[in-house]
Amino acid sequence: MAKPLTDSEKRKQISVRGIAGLGDVAEVRKSFNRHLHFTLVKDRNVATPRDYFFALAHTVRDHLVGRWIRTQQHYYERDPKRIYYLSLEFYMGRTLQNTMVNLGLQNACDEAIYQLGLDLEELEEIEEDAGLGNGGLGRLAACFLDSMATLGLAAYGYGIRYEFGIFNQKIVDGWQFFEGKELRLKQEYFVVAATLQDIIRRFKSSKFGCRDPVRTCFETFPDKVAIQLNDTHPALAIPELMRILVDVEKVDWDKAWEITKKTCAYTNHTVLPEALERWPVSMFEKLLPRHLEIIYAINQRHLDHVAALFPGDVDRLRRMSVIEEGDCKRINMAHLCVIGSHAVNGVARIHSEIVKQSVFKDFYELEPEKFQNKTNGITPRRWLLLCNPGLAGTIAEKIGEGFLTDLSQLKKLLPLVDDEALIRDVAKVKQENKLKFSALLEKEYKVKINPSSMFDVHVKRIHEYKRQLLNCLHIVTLYNRIKKDPARAFVPRTVMIGGKAAPGYHMAKMIIKLVTSIGSVVNHDPVVGDKLKVIFLENYRVSLAEKVIPAADLSQQISTAGTEASGTGNMKFMLNGALTIGTMDGANVEMAEEAGAENLFIFGMRVEDVEALDRKGYNAREYYDRLPELKQAVDQISSGFFSPKDPDCFRDMVNMLLNHDRTPGSGPRRSSGTSPARASSPVTGPSQSTPGTSGAWSPPTCRSHPPTSPGIRRPGNGLLFLEGHGDCAGGLGWARKERLKKGDAPQFPAGKQSSQPCAGQLAPQL
Repeated sequence: MAKPLTDSEKRKQISVRGIAGLGDVAEVRKSFNRHLHFTLVKDRNVATPRDYFFALAHTVRDHLVGRWIRTQQHYYERDPKRIYYLSLEFYMGRTLQNTMVNLGLQNACDEAIYQLGLDLEELEEIEEDAGLGNGGLGRLAACFLDSMATLGLAAYGYGIRYEFGIFNQKIVDGWQFFEGKELRLKQEYFVVAATLQDIIRRFKSSKFGCRDPVRTCFETFPDKVAIQLNDTHPALAIPELMRILVDVEKVDWDKAWEITKKTCAYTNHTVLPEALERWPVSMFEKLLPRHLEIIYAINQRHLDHVAALFPGDVDRLRRMSVIEEGDCKRINMAHLCVIGSHAVNGVARIHSEIVKQSVFKDFYELEPEKFQNKTNGITPRRWLLLCNPGLAGTIAEKIGEGFLTDLSQLKKLLPLVDDEALIRDVAKVKQENKLKFSALLEKEYKVKINPSSMFDVHVKRIHEYKRQLLNCLHIVTLYNRIKKDPARAFVPRTVMIGGKAAPGYHMAKMIIKLVTSIGSVVNHDPVVGDKLKVIFLENYRVSLAEKVIPAADLSQQISTAGTEASGTGNMKFMLNGALTIGTMDGANVEMAEEAGAENLFIFGMRVEDVEALDRKGYNAREYYDRLPELKQAVDQISSGFFSPKDPDCFRDMVNMLLNHDRTPGSGPRRSSGTSPARASSPVTGPSQSTPGTSGAWSPPTCRSHPPTSPGIRRPGNGLLFLEGHGDCAGGLGWARKERLKKGDAPQFPAGKQSSQPCAGQLAPQL
């Protein structure tokens, strides 16, 4: 058997640059025709576009399976320590194009399909997004898999292959409808039980294909197995592993607990108490009685230890118990994860500090060495090379391809910040992306879009703490300014908001309804024209993100400080040259440090300001009475101006805004920190054009540097922030060849090895 390539050699192999050779193209064509005829049993007379898609998918898969088998053979022979990433969500998106990129087949497939008279992009659009996730947590898991594969780690992702996905969003008359299944306790146990059976089978076997148990002692289990729990959903892995070790393998309890703790690590994704899972004890009694016994035993030993260290502190025992007393006894799964893991990490520096000082303060005082930070990240393979090949190619032409495996090399752009040719090329790429996305919006939403307008994008899960409501107040304020003085020159703005609401989250559904209602009024007002458009992006998903992110000018990251764990959309937008407006929350804090605070538009309260206001008491009516534009916007929403067929539609929402200070655990309960008039500040640029301008948007002037283009504003704007950011999102791959003219645009490799290890000291999978 040939000597296996080192990780470095693998990356060099992937990063070979060049146009697809004729032999490669001929091979792809031959394989495509073979699968069309012999796998799908079709010919060109009866084949449908879907048949062509599957023929191409089988062709690409042929190039993958050999590598897969050789990789598994190598791992079974070498028996390295393996990483198991457990997540109830993996938001993978489409896989065909991503696989072609990763295998270096993009150009060959593009050319071969073109020679066959077909369009590769049309075939790629046939693939549905894998509906195995819903938001940032699931997409992070997918980026980790990409990262681990790139880094050559022996790693595996375990989740559920949902038959119907989590849910697809459908907007009807402004209301969200959905299809699909919610996560349940049975699903959570199913995934951890099946996963652990597979992990233990692999641990016991030392050679590829061998089913005989050759390793019976579990003393070395933590040396060969690392289990990372992606939030609390797979928390049952802890009592399930204990059950297997104690009941099945007959390991002593204390030894089993030592093994379990050394094996498991936990990533926390939220500081909101309602998002931390708590299951009724009665449900466990019915469905998982043995696991309940094990959890009781774990908790008793844990409380005994706490009581010995803090004698007489009954309140501390109550706060740290896994079992929460009350009318309905509940099991706190986050506490179970912390107790049963050797490492606990937050997903941004500010979040990790809140975890230590607030959410798990008592546990941090007990075991401070257990807590650490691993800031989230993204894979440049998908979020630059695949979705924005024009920008990747432009950068590569100036500084070479090294940045695609080491993003710190983007600092080579610093001397080029005033390079007019580079500024022009980046601006051209951005405008081409905007034109392409404008055509899609007009086709899907029947709204005429001005591609020269500022594309102001706010896409993320719909939640009060993410403050889509604040954005709505801003939109209404802009609308009122235009109506008040339509002759004045305004910078045209197209506002796009997208995201899904949890099926049971009424207020989030109301926010979606409000966005669509505002859009219905604004988009059909002849006085406003193309100065302002509002679009709700239905069924926001990975494949749609790959189109909107490269086209965005402004990225909205405006959560209440102290509520967003990290965010990864902020990174994707910045990597693609969008400017960021946001609060000092989540990963925005570290992004501001890397890019330079002057290159982000930071506004609003800091965490300490929020805490001070909580102590003082928050009165929304003080802002309402003091700010005329805010009062006008709120009154319009309340009175039914944007919902004439149902004037009372948003009255409850306004009542909540004005009269109820939501507790920190309930999401952002305020719009304070800025008024909706923020567009008139230097933050997002002027809301009116200055005399003599054309009306097309250009980025605002930085305090320390003259304006350039939206894509390359200053050293460190969207192009530099990931270095030193612990993003763990390495990625090697190939950039997309745009068919502007046949034979142009060679492919480029991608990626970066993180300067920090990934979640829980692991760097996740395959």
